[in-house]
Amino acid sequence: MEKNNSLENNLIEQEKTLFFQVFNRLPVVIEEAREHLIWDKSGVCYYDFLGGIAVNALGYSHPKILEAISKQSARYLHVSNYFYQDAQINFAKKLKDMSGYDRIFLSNSGTEANEGAIKLCRKWGADKNKTEMIAFTGGFHGRTYGSLSLMDKPTYKENMGPWLDGMKVVKFNDCDELERNVSEKTAGIMLEFIQGEGGLVEANPEFIVKINELKEKYNFLVIADEIQTGAGRTGKFFGFQHYRITPDIVTMAKGIGGGLPLGAILAKEFLNSVWSKGNHGTTYGGNALACATGLVVLKELERGLIDIVQKLGIIFKIKLNNLQKRLPNKIQEIRGNGLMLGVVLTFEASLLVKEMLEKHKIITNATSGNVLRIVPPLIIKEEDINFFVEKLEESLLNLPN
Repeated sequence: MEKNNSLENNLIEQEKTLFFQVFNRLPVVIEEAREHLIWDKSGVCYYDFLGGIAVNALGYSHPKILEAISKQSARYLHVSNYFYQDAQINFAKKLKDMSGYDRIFLSNSGTEANEGAIKLCRKWGADKNKTEMIAFTGGFHGRTYGSLSLMDKPTYKENMGPWLDGMKVVKFNDCDELERNVSEKTAGIMLEFIQGEGGLVEANPEFIVKINELKEKYNFLVIADEIQTGAGRTGKFFGFQHYRITPDIVTMAKGIGGGLPLGAILAKEFLNSVWSKGNHGTTYGGNALACATGLVVLKELERGLIDIVQKLGIIFKIKLNNLQKRLPNKIQEIRGNGLMLGVVLTFEASLLVKEMLEKHKIITNATSGNVLRIVPPLIIKEEDINFFVEKLEESLLNLPN
């Protein structure tokens, strides 16, 4: 997209000289944002259907978020975890009530939550001679070392090994392969119930049944990576609640912070005794400001936002499925639940991302090559969905077969 604003062009050029070039950035320099709308420094308005990659659950500059930031920042921003903090305790109480889990550890991010979950799982298994962990192809658990050890993404791992021992990555939704890899040495299985980076592929119900059966036989822990699917994104508080399973450990991040860095490990009570003082920790995790905004998010979800997401998700998916029927040469299928949807294309999704950004000022994201990922703020309305589907169809028709 061609930029006329010299300030924007200058900033884009400066970025190239300052940072490691690891991001495929859109050619947009942000000035401000409200609700699901973003303005660049030229005054151009964009419609955000990416939501900070599923982070901005309440959109941008939500008045209750801003109020919480104002009140907490007037008190203090950070103290160490050597002290008790009401902001942390109030957030954790609400999270415990809404999740049904007993013990919580607060971190800064999703990958930190997953690292902690791996440590907790392996320590639980240590005296049982359970040292192995299993995750699945297409999964994404973060960019740090332990998380990457449970992933099969060559781009993220090339020439950075060796990786942690005892980590297996087996084919997602393949019951037979899973059964061949589980043993008495298995400490835990980590999975996403909808794979955000893996093309919005959903776990098959029979696959979850098999995990339950194997858990009963071999006594391992199930870790639900709810970093992207959690906090109401799929129309339920957790993505796993679409299935008959109760994980032992849940990891969360992204949407629960209201735009500030916040992650969490949630666990059942029997795991409380696994960690003792000093076994795990964090400097910034559970930052008071992030907990204050996180509490706002949880209260809004509790007030009925999850039900709205469920209804909007049904409407959105019906409209996308109807579009697929009209354009079967462009769209293969629609995946996902709630406001976490994927449009599986017959061509590279990056072409469609570019077309929608340039022609219609709609921000989306390509994942897994040919999948358009849709994870807007949870506060969008039905008219926003109608607008999106209309412009999606125009964009698809404008692209060559």
